[in-house]
Amino acid sequence: MANRRFTIYITDPDRGGVRRLSVSRRAVALGIASLLAVPALLMVGARWSARAELAQLRATNTALVLENGNYRETTGQLASQIQSLESVIDDLGVRSHLAPEQAAVMAKLPAMVKAKAAGGATRANLALATVLSTSLISPEDTFGALRSLLQGLEGRLTTVKRGVEQQQALANATPSIWPAHGWLTGHFGERSDPFTGAQGFHEGLDISASKGEPVFATADGHVEQAAYAAEYGNLIVVNHDFGLSTRYGHLSAFNVRAGQVVHRGDVIGFVGATGRATGSHLHYEIRANGQLLNPLTLLTQPTSVAR
Repeated sequence: MANRRFTIYITDPDRGGVRRLSVSRRAVALGIASLLAVPALLMVGARWSARAELAQLRATNTALVLENGNYRETTGQLASQIQSLESVIDDLGVRSHLAPEQAAVMAKLPAMVKAKAAGGATRANLALATVLSTSLISPEDTFGALRSLLQGLEGRLTTVKRGVEQQQALANATPSIWPAHGWLTGHFGERSDPFTGAQGFHEGLDISASKGEPVFATADGHVEQAAYAAEYGNLIVVNHDFGLSTRYGHLSAFNVRAGQVVHRGDVIGFVGATGRATGSHLHYEIRANGQLLNPLTLLTQPTSVAR
């Protein structure tokens, strides 16, 4: 049985010949088995291919999820920076507003005083033109460029904000209101001495007013001195930063003490006739880095004093 063979006869109708083909049983069995195995092998191959494709899809999906998460994080960072920039811009709009008369007074300050408030300015880290001229191939490149641009603008706006704050501080420190209500009886500059008649230089303004009339701080600052000072009589000296200071002489009484912080419009003392004075009045001076200034160039409310 193990050696049993199958004989196949093949005839040729044209030539009339007969051919005989002898095939063993095992060969026939292997042939039939091979034919039956082909579909199974095809199915196994298709299954393996599907599994490989599925694994690839899963890997791609995982990468996309991670990438999407990175994009969400980057987008959130950009949104936060934009919101921060909007806040800075809004704050700049509020801080940069100066009354026209105040801006006019500041323009008359000595260059050295204005230079102290100007401060330095740094360039933005990345100009918009540079970003736009860069080849941005991938979303990562785009996000990175935008992030760099926003950081540069944020740094620039922070610098500008500091400059605006300095300008506002200078505005607060600039003497700009009349220090008392009364009559202007003595101007800044050359004049005859009221006691001797000799030609001399008057270092400030004299504002005649009744004894006890209030004297006002003309800008924000701190009191350096509130004491008797020879010819000035009772004298208050206020430092206003940026090298600016004011003096209020011949007072009848003080309303502040040395070291006290004062603001523009605060009552710091009262008109009197102490020291070298011919009558009740206020002597008022402005100095910038120790140099005398004509107070009339900075006063912004001429109607508060009758001339």
